[in-house]
Amino acid sequence: MGLGREAVLKLYGDLIRESRKWHSYNYRTFALRKIRHEFQENKSVTDQSTLKESFVHGQEALELIKRQVVIGNLYSTRPLIIETQSHEEKCVAKAD
Repeated sequence: MGLGREAVLKLYGDLIRESRKWHSYNYRTFALRKIRHEFQENKSVTDQSTLKESFVHGQEALELIKRQVVIGNLYSTRPLIIETQSHEEKCVAKAD
């Protein structure tokens, strides 16, 4: 049984969605970059066994991210200056 494009795209979307739940800017941006990089690196894979291994690895990563988001959000910290500046810029842009 081969993995369908829909299953891979659903996994990608789930990984991105879960990673955006992190309150920590550093963890969130690292996870998003890593996910995009891994999928970009493996987009030309056609071998079913390699594809299956990559898919299983992605599912394991999704479960890890879900656990880490819960744990990380229990001990949240103040937003970084990068986050507060971008939020303030959005508010100023909306006011104009």
